[in-house]
Amino acid sequence: MKRYALALDLINDPTLIEEYVYHHQSVWPEIRASIKDAGIEDMAIYRFGNRLFMTMDVQDDFSFERKDAMDAINPKVQEWEALMWKYQQAITGAKPGEKWVLMDKIFEL
Repeated sequence: MKRYALALDLINDPTLIEEYVYHHQSVWPEIRASIKDAGIEDMAIYRFGNRLFMTMDVQDDFSFERKDAMDAINPKVQEWEALMWKYQQAITGAKPGEKWVLMDKIFEL
């Protein structure tokens, strides 16, 4: 099992943030299934203001490239991602078109 940590910012608008949180309290079943099918065992998203922090615990054979390829051919995932982009903005330092950015682990106990 491996853990990844990622960061993303939301557009700093209280109404949009509230809508984003609402959507994540009833994530579509197809999205949940696509996450599991990609080899993600556990996922959690935390928020402070408009900053998001996500942890993903993944199977040993998980790869972001494989997940991206699976997502690209899944119309429901594409619909979800288009909806979520309404609320999200690239974090400082992200590459063009990049949403969630991998964080570097700097400490572990």
